[in-house]
Amino acid sequence: MSRILTVGVAQLGPIARNESRSEVVTRLISLLTQAHRKGCTFVVFPELALTTFFPRWFIEDQNELSKFYETEMPNEDTKPLFDKAAELGIGFYLGYAEMTQDDESSVQRFNTSILVDNKGQIVGKYRKIHLPGHQENEPWRPFQHLEKRYFERGDLGFGTWDFMGGKVGMALCNDRRWPETYRVMALQGAEMIVLGYNTPMHYPPVPQHDHLQGFHNHVVMQSAAYQNGCWVIACAKAGNEEGCDLLGQSCIIAPTGEIVALASTVDDELIVAECDFERTKEIKENIFNFDLHRSPEEYEIISRPIEQGSEPSQ
Repeated sequence: MSRILTVGVAQLGPIARNESRSEVVTRLISLLTQAHRKGCTFVVFPELALTTFFPRWFIEDQNELSKFYETEMPNEDTKPLFDKAAELGIGFYLGYAEMTQDDESSVQRFNTSILVDNKGQIVGKYRKIHLPGHQENEPWRPFQHLEKRYFERGDLGFGTWDFMGGKVGMALCNDRRWPETYRVMALQGAEMIVLGYNTPMHYPPVPQHDHLQGFHNHVVMQSAAYQNGCWVIACAKAGNEEGCDLLGQSCIIAPTGEIVALASTVDDELIVAECDFERTKEIKENIFNFDLHRSPEEYEIISRPIEQGSEPSQ
């Protein structure tokens, strides 16, 4: 018996720094409408989908920085997206910058994603755990990557949700490079892992790897899909955004590790695939049957706390 979810991955082209939320939401709604015409009931948008990728700049003015964050969701600018999704009966995943504040001394900022059901209701939230980049201005770089400065490490863990007929988990960008991301969710029964990303084509610390950006992007997700028996749904920001070339190459990956849909542009683009949750059993009940084959007692080093200043084992 199949449990098919028709998924649309709504890749975004560049978002300008001066582009308003309402302009971006209009683009999201256009992609959502295209997805509805193609029979999709779930749409995945990128990481930080409502603004340009602002961690590329060193911003000292806190008032200017705060303009990139959402203090509630939905809000006046994003409510039309929620309303349209409910009207069309489509669920979605959305990444954005979140700011919470209980009082003046407790401001917290997270790189966040949410799952929204086909009635426009938020049913799940994730806050990015593997924050890449650096904390201080590094003028030698052609652009900054200040996620460690502008966000706190996520405090919600890697969860899963009963969603649209299957068990779904969330991640964001750099999380996709870490095998533990997928395994923790797979151990909770995840059948599909959705994630958004903003990945530059140029990596200043190791520029000799620039030609491998596309390869590394896909190989980590394909291997994780196979090793965990999960669908992996990955949506990018793409194109030349404020002078920074973003990778794109959004994709839908089957539990066998095969790419079944791949974006072919660096613009706003929708790709679609029918994802059968039942196909996860091909892997989960055979080659990577966790209950039968795992030996967690041998993996303790993976979760051993880091001792600051300690030398790595030889």
